[in-house]
Amino acid sequence: MIHALILFSLCFCHLLGVFVAETNGVKSLAAMEGDTLILESNVTEIQTCDEIEWTFGNIRIARIKRVSGIFSTSYEDDLRFIDSRLQLDNQTGSLTITNTRSVHTGVYDLTIMVRNVQSIKSYSVTVYALLPIPVIFIDMLPSSSSSERSSRIFLCSVLNASHVTLSWYKGNSLLSSISESDLSISLSLPLEVEYQDKNTYSCVLNNPISNQTQHLDITDFYLSSGVVGVETNEVKSVSVKKGDSIILHCDVNGIHTYDEIEWSFVELRIARIKKAIRNDPLYDNDERFRDRLKLDQTGSLTITNTRITDSGLYQLTITIKNQETIKKFNVNVYARLPVPVISRNSSHCSSSSSSQQNCSLVCSVVNVSHVTLSWYKGNSLLSSISVSDLSISLSLPLEVEYQEKNTYSCVLNNPISNETTHLDISKLCHTCADSVHYCGTAEVVIRLVVSALMGVAAVAAIVVLVYDIKSRTGEKRTDINLRQRSIRN
Repeated sequence: MIHALILFSLCFCHLLGVFVAETNGVKSLAAMEGDTLILESNVTEIQTCDEIEWTFGNIRIARIKRVSGIFSTSYEDDLRFIDSRLQLDNQTGSLTITNTRSVHTGVYDLTIMVRNVQSIKSYSVTVYALLPIPVIFIDMLPSSSSSERSSRIFLCSVLNASHVTLSWYKGNSLLSSISESDLSISLSLPLEVEYQDKNTYSCVLNNPISNQTQHLDITDFYLSSGVVGVETNEVKSVSVKKGDSIILHCDVNGIHTYDEIEWSFVELRIARIKKAIRNDPLYDNDERFRDRLKLDQTGSLTITNTRITDSGLYQLTITIKNQETIKKFNVNVYARLPVPVISRNSSHCSSSSSSQQNCSLVCSVVNVSHVTLSWYKGNSLLSSISVSDLSISLSLPLEVEYQEKNTYSCVLNNPISNETTHLDISKLCHTCADSVHYCGTAEVVIRLVVSALMGVAAVAAIVVLVYDIKSRTGEKRTDINLRQRSIRN
């Protein structure tokens, strides 16, 4: 009897079919990476013939079919959920996703079959990456104004960010912001602050569900402004351009018989002086520095023809009268900067009114790292974009009026050098009327050239025709003379 009842239930549920389809609106949910997300089915309890099915990207990931005894999730077969756990509530059909990741972003569809009625619910899920803390530093670009500046330009930056907004606040008032949606790139936002400014400033990075804030302490920056050659926590930072020589000073007056000097780079010894053994310096066989190291009698180390690979931490160990002193040098070797290139962003003319037309420009550099690309209007910073580790191409747009008389320049800089390209609006920006006039003049020239070529071709054709006629006439006369001679004979 029980077996017959189960068989009847199976057949009855199979024959019901779909008679009504209901589609509700899309519910949006958001979470941070690592959080747990629950997609509610809003079903009180699943009955014997009810069915529940969850799909993600048109692929089934979980389902309940009570009449067949199916209660399953399929994360084992879906690599997107391999490190996560899909938990299906057997009573309600609600789906829980633990340890969410960005790959879980998308649309989830829930199909519910209850008493001859099929309903579909959609959930738009967005999983945001954990936000980094913004970093504030001083723009090292030299100013063209007086040496005693009344203000400083600070840059707030974040790396590898997407779907975020970076903003400067003065107290609770928004000063400026920049947003990025799809790309995972570096963002930088400038702020100019006077030396004696007592206001509170903060840089905020946020997405729709979270934020990170970095407060600006003006006093700390002015006391230690990150100048080349500054000692920080007993580590002296030194910067140089690729190809230049650099000297790491030992600051020892003289090395005596039992004194020892040892230089190491990334924990590997590269040079030393041990007077008790020999007076001349000893250099280790390190291919990275072949024929480029020089150690003088004071223990100072010179590196010639510097390379990018020379960047890193150098340690100096000094042993004098059995007392050991350690000094550290953080060396940064920067590649030489290319000159920025300014070009038209597009060939079409854009106009906001009949009397005002705008010219779209873009400043670009290729294969750069640890740099900032900026647009300036006179000495005022308009916009900037930065990149740190990656060697990529950078582009920064600018829109100006055709008749504008201001001076603009595009500047590429790193902490020790910069390259500038000044904008010549008259050369790059032409109004639509100028373009038409230019095209009209070109068209006239082309027509004149074509007409001249056709004239030359016509003259050549006439000459060939005349020559052909003369040749045929001569042949006919020769033929007549030959006939007359044959008749006489």
